[in-house]
Amino acid sequence: MEPGHHQRTRVQNRPYQARHRPVAEDLVATLVNRADARRRVDRRRLARRALAAAAAVNLLAVNVLYFTTLPGADLLIEIGRFFAVNATFVLALQLVLVARIPWLDHRIGTDRLTSWHRLTGITLIGTLVSHGVFIVLGYADTNGTSPLAAAADLESTVDGVLLGTVAVVLLVLVGAVSARFARRRLSYEVWHRIHIGTYAAVVLGFLHERALGTTFARSAATGLYLDVLWFGSLGALLTGRLLLPLARNLRHRLRVSEVRLETPDVVSVRMTGRDLRRLRARAGQFFLWRFAAPGLRWQAHPYSLSAAPRGNELRITVKARGDGSARLRALRPGTRVYFEGPYGAFTGLNRRRETALLIAGGVGITPIRALLEELRGHIVVLYRVRSPGEAVLVRELDALTRRRGAVLYLLTGPSAVPTPRGPVLGPASIASLVPDVRGRDVFVCGPEGLTETVRRTMDILRVPAAQVHSERFEFAT
Repeated sequence: MEPGHHQRTRVQNRPYQARHRPVAEDLVATLVNRADARRRVDRRRLARRALAAAAAVNLLAVNVLYFTTLPGADLLIEIGRFFAVNATFVLALQLVLVARIPWLDHRIGTDRLTSWHRLTGITLIGTLVSHGVFIVLGYADTNGTSPLAAAADLESTVDGVLLGTVAVVLLVLVGAVSARFARRRLSYEVWHRIHIGTYAAVVLGFLHERALGTTFARSAATGLYLDVLWFGSLGALLTGRLLLPLARNLRHRLRVSEVRLETPDVVSVRMTGRDLRRLRARAGQFFLWRFAAPGLRWQAHPYSLSAAPRGNELRITVKARGDGSARLRALRPGTRVYFEGPYGAFTGLNRRRETALLIAGGVGITPIRALLEELRGHIVVLYRVRSPGEAVLVRELDALTRRRGAVLYLLTGPSAVPTPRGPVLGPASIASLVPDVRGRDVFVCGPEGLTETVRRTMDILRVPAAQVHSERFEFAT
């Protein structure tokens, strides 16, 4: 193929009809899938509404309880305490958002929960800084000193103030390294270690609250409510992040069973364990993996499943992008695997339609290949790579599409060179390949640029946003 030339290859040669009619034996399955889709959408909406309602109720409760403790001696100090009680609520919400509670994670999605966690983090830092500023100004006003003198006096004479100050400094540091421009310049391992400072800040903040919780000390009811808020969110965090993964690893005993090179820089790792059906993992989800092997034991990376879970077997397919992923090629059968998950809502759980369009770029084909294996209904797959040699798992995709009666298009060529119909994944090209795209669920996985391009294309083609599914496989910590 000449440089700058695009090729569109239909790997599956069965004629594609825009208005696909399932064969008789698939009719019942299609009707069941339609009913399931309605229920699944309701579950997703229920999860979002439940989380929003719980947050609203608790926010209202802490503020009602706060205002029942008024009046105080100084207005500025009372404003500072107002920010303190709201910071308590925001911190509790932050812990719940990163607790990786399966009921929420599998419906809302890890990436969306992580995004909300970042937003609440900004709010938390703002409320804590405001709390400190108003408390200092209040004490300066009460004692007739300068704010700097009041701050120094509080730090040196009042128990617990120093703990709160250190907690705020840690949170500001974590927030700074989590900003997008800083996050891209740090390795996952370095960023993760710094982000662990959040837990130290939580402990210090709790000790600060215990030492100086004068606002809630005015009422036994408010003190009890604060305890429920604190320990409830900490309990959710410990359950989702520690107890559940520990129980799953003890139960399932996952080990490497096969390591296979797909291409010189892409490797598939097959793992087997005990009673894996109890994990209830789905195609499209991902896990956080640790391998008990040299150079990998202390590293944890999120990789999605590249095949639908089957019996007591799981599989991932990884492209070598760093030292950790490159070392996977040296794994030996029998190596113990430690995992957390499954995570994510990039699954058929949130489908709205009976048919689907799956779009993948590069190694983003891994969850798409798994979805192709699991989803019911007619499916079209668009696989975007620069050259046919970069197409990972293409033989498996070909076999699956033939067996499923699906259609697979391999779209090759440089990204900078458009096709006669415009961009490779632009509106004209998609409409040409998939005329009934508006009636399909669209699942897209690949580089950020490809995902954004597809989302813009679907918007132009007037595909409802609720039918377009994508997910970033990342964590807050």
